[in-house]
Amino acid sequence: MRRLIHSKGFKIFCAVIAALLAGSVASAVSNSNSALSTSAAGFVFGPLQRVSSFLTQQVSDFSVNFKSSATLRKQIEELNKIIAQQKIDLVDYEKAKYKIAVYEEFLEVKEENPDFKFVSASVIAREAGDNYAGMTLNRGSVKGVSVNDPVIFGKNLVGLVVGVTPTQCEVKTLLNPSVSVSAYEIKTREKGVVETNAQLSREGFCRLTNLSGSTAVVEGGIVCTSGIGGIFPRDLIIGTVQRIVPRSGTSSVDAVVKPDADIGGLTDVFIITSFEGQQSPAESGD
Repeated sequence: MRRLIHSKGFKIFCAVIAALLAGSVASAVSNSNSALSTSAAGFVFGPLQRVSSFLTQQVSDFSVNFKSSATLRKQIEELNKIIAQQKIDLVDYEKAKYKIAVYEEFLEVKEENPDFKFVSASVIAREAGDNYAGMTLNRGSVKGVSVNDPVIFGKNLVGLVVGVTPTQCEVKTLLNPSVSVSAYEIKTREKGVVETNAQLSREGFCRLTNLSGSTAVVEGGIVCTSGIGGIFPRDLIIGTVQRIVPRSGTSSVDAVVKPDADIGGLTDVFIITSFEGQQSPAESGD
């Protein structure tokens, strides 16, 4: 068998068969519009075409996603700008609403007291180390502010001016032991003096003093300025009675009073620069 395979005749036979096959293939290709070629090419290159198509699609998707990400980023930036502006608008709105509420209260005071002259003021500083809620306001003598001018929030008394520069003033509040106010309780009409001490001030309280031991003043009573002395106009609200306590060593009692104004939390106030019956600092002895 080995000799047959290596023989010259077998080799010629194989060559003839190969030539016939080549001719058949060539004829088939020519007659069938290269069907075999196409099939062979499809077999060889089909997977490559599928890979190419897949890669093309992925590149296309990547391009779309890239464009979408850029668009989304731009939209996010625009939304952040809108949100930031809305925050600013909200702050402005809240400020305006607060201002309107404050001015509505003072308008009511003005309508009830046409003789009052006001100047609005903002708290620009709190005295460091001051346990009595002292404050600096952004109004001074240029705006007509003087020493002993009352400081109010709505109908509520806050304190009085104790020092003035052209553009600022210093205020001592009801929580300062050096401040005293002639006052009365509106239901019983009992009169006294509102003042405080260090202990009461730390608790945020004042006291209406010089009440008789048989006083009719009770918890919940409203204490207002009496107008005596010409420093404070009449009927500004000082605060509400919290309890009645005996005064040590005497037969009188005190009414502990909580100021109605949130003295430690104020940001805006009004200063009464003039009212009927007001005494000047010289007249009051200051």
